[in-house]
Amino acid sequence: MSTALIVGATGVVGQACLRHFASLPGWDAIGVARRAIAPPPGAQALQLDLQDSAACAAALGGRDDITHLVYAAVYEQPGGLVGGWRDQEQMRINLAMLRNVVEPLDRPGGPLRHVTIMQGGKAYGVHIHPQIAVPARERWPRDAHENFYWLQEDFLRERQARSGGAWHFSIMRPRIVFGDAMGSHMNPIPAIGVYAWLRHEQGQPLAYPGGPARVNQAIDADLIAQACAWAAESPNARNETFNLDNGDVFVWQNVWPAIADALGMAAGAPEPQSLAALLPTQQPAWERIVDKYQLAAPRDLASFIGQGAAYADFQMNHGREGPLAPVIMSSVKIRQAGFHACIDTEDMFRKWFRRLQERRLLPDAARARAG
Repeated sequence: MSTALIVGATGVVGQACLRHFASLPGWDAIGVARRAIAPPPGAQALQLDLQDSAACAAALGGRDDITHLVYAAVYEQPGGLVGGWRDQEQMRINLAMLRNVVEPLDRPGGPLRHVTIMQGGKAYGVHIHPQIAVPARERWPRDAHENFYWLQEDFLRERQARSGGAWHFSIMRPRIVFGDAMGSHMNPIPAIGVYAWLRHEQGQPLAYPGGPARVNQAIDADLIAQACAWAAESPNARNETFNLDNGDVFVWQNVWPAIADALGMAAGAPEPQSLAALLPTQQPAWERIVDKYQLAAPRDLASFIGQGAAYADFQMNHGREGPLAPVIMSSVKIRQAGFHACIDTEDMFRKWFRRLQERRLLPDAARARAG
């Protein structure tokens, strides 16, 4: 048996990875999170504060079963998502968290064979440059800006070299990630769902709240999980970096009718507004929705959407002026290496809203259509 330690198991990527590895024959899966979690069938849970180096050493240093590490944890500054991406303290904390996990596992004669870490479009400076060359490729030199990605990558490369090649690593660079995790800082799905139902209860169609159109890419969290499982065992993934996307491109305004339909609503004319400014003022309205439709979602709105509203604003280009250059990352490398899974982005949106409805985190689309 191989054992995958999925760190950051409550996040949009980590939750999907824990589910996927737990479903694979020949694998054990352990989900690590700071708060207690109920793991999916076939998985175990480990409650651990990654900023506590002593606790990490005690919990992980004596384990002789962890063969693979999927590190999907990230520390984001509370209340300042986008601004925090260039914060020095945030960079320091993210490096320390990875170190606190890897160092106890990386020991002579230990079972560790592979480590996967996450980067993303910020590796190409999509958060600071008005445009990047299209398509962005993994072989490019590093973009000249400070980023915790580089700190983590340098640490991992140095540590792997010191191990004498006892284990390998892979670096994943997904585009905009979508999944069903609650309270995630970088998952727009719950925030969009809440916004939609606030509109529904007011008798209004689902107006697109974002800014100018931009050609972009998405990645389904389940595809990331599948890619991590592939990388864990493929020789072609050893010590390599891969961009990840669904296999197509999208424009928010073009997929908005599909999103509205998945939620059981009609798409309305655009009404630019900040979800990060709007949703925190709607706590009483959200509580009424939870009670009216007997939802299993948290009554505390922030616990449900995390900083997803601010992330949605950023990805939907709120407050920007167009035209905006496309953000496209080439996924040729991972396909040539052997990972070929893909999904239509409209189908992905339908899937995740359906999943939230099935879990009773949002009302069923049929209720919305019924008025």
